[in-house]
Amino acid sequence: MTISLSASTHNCSLTVAVSRSVIRRTPFHNNFSLTTHPLSFNCIHLTPTFSAISASHRSSSAISSSTGTETPVVSEDTINVLDDVQVFDLKGQGVPISDLWKDRKAVIAFARHFGCVLCRVRADYLAAEKDKMDAAGVALVLIGPGSVDQARTFYEQTKFKGEVYADPSYRSYEALRFVSGVTTTFTPGAGLKILQAYMEGYRQDWELSFEKDTRTRGGWRQGGIIVAGPGKNNITYIHKDKEAGDDPDIKDILNACCVQAN
Repeated sequence: MTISLSASTHNCSLTVAVSRSVIRRTPFHNNFSLTTHPLSFNCIHLTPTFSAISASHRSSSAISSSTGTETPVVSEDTINVLDDVQVFDLKGQGVPISDLWKDRKAVIAFARHFGCVLCRVRADYLAAEKDKMDAAGVALVLIGPGSVDQARTFYEQTKFKGEVYADPSYRSYEALRFVSGVTTTFTPGAGLKILQAYMEGYRQDWELSFEKDTRTRGGWRQGGIIVAGPGKNNITYIHKDKEAGDDPDIKDILNACCVQAN
């Protein structure tokens, strides 16, 4: 399977290619080269910094209640569907998803899939603020579409500081209406973020990524982040990724989870 995308962004000619069996080596300007497994990027005169690139692609697709209030930001229908969704912990124990925030406040991140390199970036991006969440009594949770075995592999590889659950039914993603499709996965912004992640030492787990169920379902569905609880019906912040790697500003999440009203 090969999927490619070409685009010109900020004076950078970008090519993203995904292939199951081909390893590409692409030269960069000034004779610097980077070997990525089935990914290749060609850039000439990459003028903006990566932090600027990341900031320019921040999504405004988040809904939050006012700081300190407990006003739900999702529909009652969504709440009712979520109440019937079951996720599984690393021991394979089934848990109603709303139990994750029924008796506590929690930040729940939804990964694109367990092999995704940008989801590993997201895990670290949130875990870096876990001390603040702990101080506010807020739990940190990550859910991925896939099997318990995939969730265990992700946890072992990332050493994620929060809780990890698997949603093999994908029903939580459907209930929250996270976007899906090839065009939301392979975008110029996502390609630049993948390049940045590889340069920082992150790697995609291609074995997980090419498992059949991930390819046909989870691989094309984006995730998001919610802040919820305490109380099953109490979801007070939701961010829906517009594209792969579309992390919201961490300040927005901390304001939603950890800032108390005066």
